[in-house]
Amino acid sequence: MTQHILIVGAGFGGVWSALSAARLLDQHDRNDVRITVLAPQAELRIRPRFYEPDVHRMMAPLGELFDAVGVKFVQGSADGIDVQAKQVTYSDVHGTQGRLKFDRLVLAAGSRLIRPPLEGMIEHAFDVDQIETATLLEVHIKSLKNRPASAARNTVVVAGGGFTGIETATEMPARLRAALGDDADIRIIVVDRGPQIAASMGDGIRPAIIEASEHLGIEWVLNATVASVDASGVTLADGQRIESSTVIWTVGFRASPLTEQIAGTRDPKGRLHVDGHLKVLGQSDIFATGDVAYAATDSLGNFAAMSCQHAICLGRYAGNNVAADLLGVAPMTYSQPKYVTCLDLGAWGAVFTEGWDRQLKLVKQEAKELKTQINTLWIYPPAADRATALAAADPLIPVA
Repeated sequence: MTQHILIVGAGFGGVWSALSAARLLDQHDRNDVRITVLAPQAELRIRPRFYEPDVHRMMAPLGELFDAVGVKFVQGSADGIDVQAKQVTYSDVHGTQGRLKFDRLVLAAGSRLIRPPLEGMIEHAFDVDQIETATLLEVHIKSLKNRPASAARNTVVVAGGGFTGIETATEMPARLRAALGDDADIRIIVVDRGPQIAASMGDGIRPAIIEASEHLGIEWVLNATVASVDASGVTLADGQRIESSTVIWTVGFRASPLTEQIAGTRDPKGRLHVDGHLKVLGQSDIFATGDVAYAATDSLGNFAAMSCQHAICLGRYAGNNVAADLLGVAPMTYSQPKYVTCLDLGAWGAVFTEGWDRQLKLVKQEAKELKTQINTLWIYPPAADRATALAAADPLIPVA
């Protein structure tokens, strides 16, 4: 009897889960197991690049790739997971309800930016979390040239000085001048609750971020939080007012709410705790991967970050192991001891570090060239060729 692996999500974790499961089935010459990917679009959205311009191009089609490896795609948004009945309900593009039964489930539903319930946040703040919202920001930036010159028009406020906030802020000088002209008197301001610039990034990488900020003219307002947003700017918790027509929110990512429909332990970001094979603790038929999995990367106490660096590798292991579970063969223990950071810093360049303590390895142009390779080549899916795609899904291939 044919068995069914259902993968919810077509992000990095979902795509690589599908390819890796297909790889193991191919190795065992098994055609009695079906693989289905359920997602809103048959495309891998290259989320790490959404701070860049031309965001509508930041996607890779998946239809031909899935066809090449024998993976079925179902377009729809998952609404519910019934663990006992072993089925997922979903809504298609027309709002019609459907359901998919499974023998094994891989939850790869990703994460999303959570906006706090602050006054004006929904109405007036932009973000770079999804293609649709990043496109709204791009259209807005291009439209600024049609407004009368003012301090608010020429000022961008980025709320949050973490990874996303820094890459967004350092890209803004070029994007704003492209819209307003090279001679425009622009301001880019990062509002961050930390006590120092890039406080969460570590001492090894911080000097490069400070130098890049100074070079690009980026200002930091520290020990500060946003209290409200309106059409003309932001008001901070201490009462300080910053006039700005462009406020970008980058703080607060949380795993898909679908995780709440599966009994299990979750971390503060909503990620499901998994064992070494990426099976959800307490569940016999459900695996989690990518941004919904709280997974140990090594034996030293480090856990996967919510990043494509970890999601690609997690996906390869999850796909292999969900197929192994059905085939009755030995699974592989997830291991990803190497951790790197490659942070884009706009026209200044980039910075590349190795290790969880972020030991500095490359800066400026050398790091920028590496970042360009990562963003334009390494994180994209393989070509729609069966042999090439299956070979690329080997869990033992190092990601970084």
